[in-house]
Amino acid sequence: MTTNTVSESEQVPGMITLMLFIQKYVDNIGKWGSFFVIPLVLVTMWDVISRKLIWMQVFLVEHVSDLFSSTLMQEMEWHFHTALFALVLGYGYIHNRHVRVDLVREHLGLRAQAWIEFVGVNVLMIPYCAVMVYFATKYAHDSYVMNEVSASLVGLPNRWIIKSVFVFGLISAFFSGIAIWLQTYVVLFGPQDFRFKLMTLQWPEDRDSGKLKMDLEEEKKGYT
Repeated sequence: MTTNTVSESEQVPGMITLMLFIQKYVDNIGKWGSFFVIPLVLVTMWDVISRKLIWMQVFLVEHVSDLFSSTLMQEMEWHFHTALFALVLGYGYIHNRHVRVDLVREHLGLRAQAWIEFVGVNVLMIPYCAVMVYFATKYAHDSYVMNEVSASLVGLPNRWIIKSVFVFGLISAFFSGIAIWLQTYVVLFGPQDFRFKLMTLQWPEDRDSGKLKMDLEEEKKGYT
């Protein structure tokens, strides 16, 4: 065994460990962020219902809280929506749930797909997320310093909070790009017989397993 092979075999497990650690971090952020769909749906439903029952909305605003006003409801809707999609950006990527227009990629082999992913992450995703994090952080900081509030006279205060959530979501997306980079690096430059759980790719022996399983199930149904 050459020195290069030894160093390579020592390096790969460390990269996979780091990849799994990042994957777990992004996974947890996405799972917690997905809970924002609950208040988003509830607030949207209440906003729609209260528009039809004006008397109820007026009563709640006058006797309970201004939060029941239509303007505040609508602002809470887009706040929850922003938090939801920002925090699940990285989660969607590591679970390969983002929409892909794979007219060419799906017909290529593993290494060709890995090269496309590797170049895309290096040239587009990681640099783009890094730039976005920089400017979004400045954006949120300026909002905090100036104590920015809603442009509406009766809107929500502390606009910096939702802008900070957006920054947090971009950081999660950035780390998901790092995890995918580690995945594709090991696939392209690691030992050829090394196997681990992939995120956005499939090993050659697994590529047709899903379709084969469906075909077998259909065949069994035909015999029953």
